[in-house]
Parts: sequence; structure tokens; C-alpha cells
Amino acid sequence: MKILLIDDEKIKRMALGDDLADAGYTVCAVPNAEAGMACLEKQEFDVVITDLRMNGMDGLTFLKKVKADHPEIEVVMITAYATVDNAVEAMKIGAFDYITKPFESAKLILVLEKIARIKELTRENTDLRAELARATRHGEIIGQSEAMRDAFELLQTAIQGEAPILLCGETGTGKELFAEAIHRYGPRKNAPFIRVSCAALSQQLMESELFGHERGAFTGAMDEKPGRFELANKGTLFLDEIDDIPLDIQVKLLRVLDGMPFERVGGVRSIVTDVRIVAATKVDLKSKVDAGAFRIDLYFRLNVFPIWIPPLRERKEDIPLLFNHFLDKYRKSHEPLEVSEEAMALLWDHSWPGNVRELQNVTRRILMGLGNRTRILPQDIPADLRQISGKTATARPNTFYEVIRDVERDMLEKALETAQGNQSRAAAALGLKLSTFRDKLAKHGMLHVGSEAAALDA
Repeated sequence: MKILLIDDEKIKRMALGDDLADAGYTVCAVPNAEAGMACLEKQEFDVVITDLRMNGMDGLTFLKKVKADHPEIEVVMITAYATVDNAVEAMKIGAFDYITKPFESAKLILVLEKIARIKELTRENTDLRAELARATRHGEIIGQSEAMRDAFELLQTAIQGEAPILLCGETGTGKELFAEAIHRYGPRKNAPFIRVSCAALSQQLMESELFGHERGAFTGAMDEKPGRFELANKGTLFLDEIDDIPLDIQVKLLRVLDGMPFERVGGVRSIVTDVRIVAATKVDLKSKVDAGAFRIDLYFRLNVFPIWIPPLRERKEDIPLLFNHFLDKYRKSHEPLEVSEEAMALLWDHSWPGNVRELQNVTRRILMGLGNRTRILPQDIPADLRQISGKTATARPNTFYEVIRDVERDMLEKALETAQGNQSRAAAALGLKLSTFRDKLAKHGMLHVGSEAAALDA
């Protein structure tokens, strides 16, 4: 990190500046707030350390100016004249901390380490949000794995057409999200999106739900009721768990899909609707056809454009993205959260029989037990999941954070190599400010690389 140190006592300023430099910080030390303002206009800093009482502009006035013009910079106040009122005023204005003289440099370095960690978490959180934005194609459908990229390509094609869609995948993989995306971004987006779960209804109720009924059609039919096909007219009808539909209803459904008119239960009036069908199945429909439990003609009518949505165990590289997405969605605080590599490893090793829905529920359980802590540890992972992961753990590639770290280091090395060690040119090639580029070099222990060329540039 780059530090701006302001203290009007020369000996103390030099001694503290040397200690901070020895600790690995880049320090610019000046005697007063006016000189500090001049430095801030010319250079970028991560932290300002300033005395409270100084000749000219005092520390509180300087703090106000810094937070007004550079809100991203953290400010640490130091003074030999500490009062409760001063401390409260400084914290209200936006000071990160308040240290009373005399103090050991180690105490200040601990504060700086805390600031560095918070800034790193904030950067990681920002990077992850950007990663999520790139990974999210439609609403909450998230994934960068090859399997999901294939599914996204098919989804994009499905959105642009009008053909019936068959979504195939295990329970909890997100079939309903795909169905919603097909409607929301398709040509029927301004018309109704109607869903019905075929597994939740008896045969009589299903016929009534799909096609409607007239008053008195059966016991309890006190009023006429339009069916889902009528309600979805000009829009999209999502038939979830189509594999559970009874054979008798399949016959009538096939006629409607072929464009034939239908009647409500107990009715005689013919009804014709214009509906796009999106169906979903959790099993292999062809096997049900072979077993005589599903009509082959209906199968071919529905299976015009199938989309396979992979289970989570087949796209584990998406787990960190999904987990952090759910953390952001359900946590109440906006303070950055850190996930330890050991905790992420447990999530990686789990087989996720409940797929994305199970991960979503596990995330909510973790947040409920986290309290005010901001670091997720292995013990925060539910016990039943830890036990299963411990028994079934398999070799895995690097964690998400390790991959990002390695890729970043590789990009820095290649940029420096191409620029023949010139840090300014390397930073420009990566689209980074020189100060940001050097921070990243320091983070990877590479600050010495190209230092001669950087010195000549300066």
C-alpha cells in the first residue's frame, strides 16, 4: 500500500516513515496538511496518516477535505492531545482509527494491516461481482463451466424461436429459471407466463387446471374456471414435471399441442388458444416411452428442442460463483465476506444431490450461524455436509481464489516480459494505473521485477 504520512515533528516523521518502509509500505512523508493536499493532487494513496494538531490546517479540517475529495482513502489520526470529543468527531467525519501518542510503530502497522485486508476483501468482492455479471446470462442463471456455456447457447437459440422446449435435468438444477428466461427475453415477453406442476395434481384436478371447468362440472365446482391454457393465451405455459402427467390427460394435451380446440371439463364450447409450451422433466422421457408410461407421439411433440441442464456435481467450477452469489443475495450486511479455502474445499467435495437448490439452502444455513463474523470457516459448513464430504472427497483442481491468483500472476509476468521489464509499459498494456500495477506486483512478491526499468522511467 502507498502511505501519505503527515507530521510536523521532523524526527518523529522520519522515524515513523522508516519503520513503515521497513514493513514494506511505500511512504511519502510531509510536514503539514497543505503539503499533503499537494501530494494528493499529484499521486494516488491508499492511506493517509495525519497528526491532529499542526501548524496551518489542523488534522480534522484536513480529514474533511480528504474524505470529500478522496472517499476511497482511509485516514488514521495520530495525536498527543486525545480527548473523547476529538475521537468521536474524527470517526464521524470518516477516520478509520485514532491512535494516541506515544505509540509503538507496531501498533500503527497492525492498523494498516487491517486496512489492507479490508481493501483486499473489497477488491475481491468487486472482482467477484464483475465475474458474476459476466457469468450471469439470464437473471440468476449463473455458470462459466463448459457444460453451462453449452446450455446457455441452446437457451439463447430457444429464446429467439417459437418451437416447444423440453428442459431436461435433475431436481434443483434450475429448470424453472430457464423457462422464465425463455419467456422473459422472448417474443412473448409482454404476454402471461403461466406455470403448472404436473406432479402436484391428481388426474381430475390436472384436467381442470389445464383446461378449466364449468360450474357444476364436478362436486365442489361452484363457479366456472378458465384453465391454464386460456390464462396463458398469447404467452408461455410452463409444464413442470411433465413426466408425471397421466396417460389419459396426455391424449387431450397432444390434441391441444397440435392446434386442435378443447373444451373445459363439463363444457361444450370449443376453445382455441395460442400458447408456447415449455416443458420440464426430471427423468429420461424416452425411458418412460419404452416402459409404456408416456405416449411416444406426445414425446416427439414436446422434444422439438431439448436443453440439458447439467447437475452441480458435473460443473463444480461454478460452485464458488454460485456460493458467493447466494451470500450476496441473502446476507443482511454489505461488509465483504471472506471464504476460507478449507471451507470452499468442503463445498467443492460435496456431491450436491439436491443441486443448486441444495447449495442455496446450505448458504442460508451458513449465514444464519455466522452472526457478525466476516470469515467463513470449515466449522461454519453444516455438519452433515462436512461428514459426507470427508468420506467422499476426491482430488480437485485449485480453488477459485487460487486460480484467480495464478492467472493474475501469469498476466503480470507476461506483461513485464513483453515490456522488457518496463513497469509503466506493462501497466499500460494491462489497462492498469502504474500504482495499481505495482500494488499487484507487491502482492505477488514481484515488486523487484523490472525495478531498474521503473527507476529509469521515474
